[in-house]
Amino acid sequence: MNRMLRYAAQGLAFAAFAATTWYLSVEPRYSPIAPGEALLKISFSHQGQRLGECRQRSAEELADLAPNMRTALDCPRERAPIYLEVELDDARVYQAMLQPTGLSRDGSAYVYERLPVPAGVHRVAARLRDSADGPDFDYSRAAVVQLAAAEVLVVDFDANRGGFLFKGGTPAVEPRP
Repeated sequence: MNRMLRYAAQGLAFAAFAATTWYLSVEPRYSPIAPGEALLKISFSHQGQRLGECRQRSAEELADLAPNMRTALDCPRERAPIYLEVELDDARVYQAMLQPTGLSRDGSAYVYERLPVPAGVHRVAARLRDSADGPDFDYSRAAVVQLAAAEVLVVDFDANRGGFLFKGGTPAVEPRP
């Protein structure tokens, strides 16, 4: 009888734990964005261009180096910072100078930004400069997109695929109000 009482108590404890877990999985209700809003995420990593030109090493320079260090080209490691602008409906919503990572400033620059925006039709424009020379942007893209409530539009960047990629949302063909 003592064993049966112990099994019953253990079953009640498991049932109480399961009920508590179920309740906390549905309450309190949480939404990362307000009702009627969408989310614009800017998320990517990118290496800027090198700050200096590579130079050819002479035969004497190569002979002076250790065998494992003998490369014909001597390239500087430091990379240019990345300047990024994102506009939503012709208003700048994000602007940053992203510094390269690493001790020698030779790594990628990273950006992750979440911006809640009202649902609807929006014109999104993104511009990036990854070179140290000139005020002009090296990459730019603009698009008109329809964002439903709770929908996410990701602004990504891949230089090998032509620059900016807008993922999510529906391309809108009708003019903005």
